[in-house]
Amino acid sequence: MSQQIINSVNVSQLKEGRDGFKVGDGVKVYTKVREGDKERVQIFAGIVIARKGGGIAETFTVRRISYGEGVERVFPVHSPLIEKVVVDRQSVPMRARLYYLRERLGKQATKVRE
Repeated sequence: MSQQIINSVNVSQLKEGRDGFKVGDGVKVYTKVREGDKERVQIFAGIVIARKGGGIAETFTVRRISYGEGVERVFPVHSPLIEKVVVDRQSVPMRARLYYLRERLGKQATKVRE
């Protein structure tokens, strides 16, 4: 009985249209940021290097190079703080996790087979 209640609450929290990207895609994640009493939208652009979990607990990791330093951020797929996820470029990765991009330097760090 209680598992049915948990499942129904989880299903009601799932966001539509958040499964249009995969590992290896270049994406722009539009996130809502609160600063005091104001709210604005901030863009985090990079390559999706991992997707983990399932259902309401599913997350994805986006990596980008900022001022020569690699920056990764983990987002919950169904978070209400994410306004939208836009796919810049699609790719054909050869594996499920692209952690090997962490070892690369320069322009090679952004290269995924397209």
